[in-house]
Amino acid sequence: MNKKRISPIDISPGDFRKMGYQLVDQVADFMGRITELQVTPGETPEQLQKVLGTGPLPENGSPPEALLIRATDLVVNHSLYNGHPKFMGYITGAAAPIGALADLLAASVNPNVGAQVLSPMATEIEKQTVKWLAEFIGVSNNYGGVLVSGGNMANFTGFLAGRTAKAPKETKAEGISAASHKMLVYCSKTTHTWIEKAAFLFGLGLNAIRWIPADAHNKMDTSVLEKTIQDDVQNGFLPIIVVGTAGDVSTGAVDDLRAIASICKDYGIWFHVDGAYGIPAAVLPELKEMFDGIDAADSIALDPHKWLYSPLEAGCTLVKDPNHLTATFSSHPVYYNFDSGEAVMQNYYEYGLQNSRGFRALKVWLMLQQVGRKGYAEMISEDIRLSKLMYDLADAHEELEAISHNLSITTLRYIPAGFMNDSEEKATYLNTLNESLLNELQKGGEVFLSNAVVMGKYCLRGCIVNFRTSEKDIEEIIEIILKEGRKMSIQ
Repeated sequence: MNKKRISPIDISPGDFRKMGYQLVDQVADFMGRITELQVTPGETPEQLQKVLGTGPLPENGSPPEALLIRATDLVVNHSLYNGHPKFMGYITGAAAPIGALADLLAASVNPNVGAQVLSPMATEIEKQTVKWLAEFIGVSNNYGGVLVSGGNMANFTGFLAGRTAKAPKETKAEGISAASHKMLVYCSKTTHTWIEKAAFLFGLGLNAIRWIPADAHNKMDTSVLEKTIQDDVQNGFLPIIVVGTAGDVSTGAVDDLRAIASICKDYGIWFHVDGAYGIPAAVLPELKEMFDGIDAADSIALDPHKWLYSPLEAGCTLVKDPNHLTATFSSHPVYYNFDSGEAVMQNYYEYGLQNSRGFRALKVWLMLQQVGRKGYAEMISEDIRLSKLMYDLADAHEELEAISHNLSITTLRYIPAGFMNDSEEKATYLNTLNESLLNELQKGGEVFLSNAVVMGKYCLRGCIVNFRTSEKDIEEIIEIILKEGRKMSIQ
């Protein structure tokens, strides 16, 4: 008997094709009109719950066609659109259309890119993608690496590789408590919060972080860094990792990577670079000096879903010597039958925290080929130019104060016409005003900015990682800020 199994979750090829065509038409329509929509409908959780419904888990199934139609309506019509040209909040890139198709293809074949035998072609594509990303940012393609979910995981992976490489050897078996010297990590006060998570979650503790002050340009003060390391060594501590930032999340500043690399070399410290946002700008020849020293990094974090315009999720860790990854993450339990025999195979479960892994690399691999180095250079350069335009327009207007511009991030604030900022009380008022203004702008749906605090000033912050943003959008955003700022300042 060879009777085919009937399953309630299966969909026939004909029905799948019909539903797929309909969905692709709706997605294409959405992409075509995204510039005409509000950035967000600004709905409250209560409003969304009313639309979604709060019923219990269904006892019986429903027709997939109807479910997909409803899901499309819910997601398309009740979301914040980070692909909108006026979305400049945080750092989420506008998603490349080919990435959506790549995710469909990846999910359809569904390879588990944890072991080569489970994902033969997907593994080779990820290996090639990692090499291309290394080449893209200007380091040797001998760097090894792994695709992860995003910046936190990319930085965690580099952090753990560095900890394994620099911690006393007995700590792998005996744990952190067995170390005879307290291990320390060093970073700028502007470093993303992932460093606190890493220090806490991976056993060093928050007090193991040495927060190094930033200079007036938001870059790590390397003279203080070296003096702090010297003092710690003399006091019996063990420095193991220094984190440099290539594009800090508040202002886009890039640390002096060459100086940090030199200090790390002198003291035998692992040099990790958090380039989750900014490192793709290293593709621009005119910014080569800004990123000088990146080739000395022991590990680098970068996020294709930021400035390479990949759909979420796509992060990446690059490590100069990939043996440090396997030394950190590899294990060989008896229930793994992934023996390579004579063939040279790469099993990605040995390169990071995950065993089961989705095929994230496919969308990045396709995008890199569709656009090429030249195309990316053009888009990244344009994002930077538009960000500078935003700064210049703010700087030229009497009701705006341009605060900073680095890479594709501009910070500014609204100041009412004729306002004299000549006291601490008035400075506090401006901070409160701009915080309230940001909240209104985010709810209003015309533009979505985020915030930064720069030199004690609460700022509106615009980060452009969006291939749809134009000069017209920048000019309109300035007018929206002025319009809303004037309303709030007379209340």
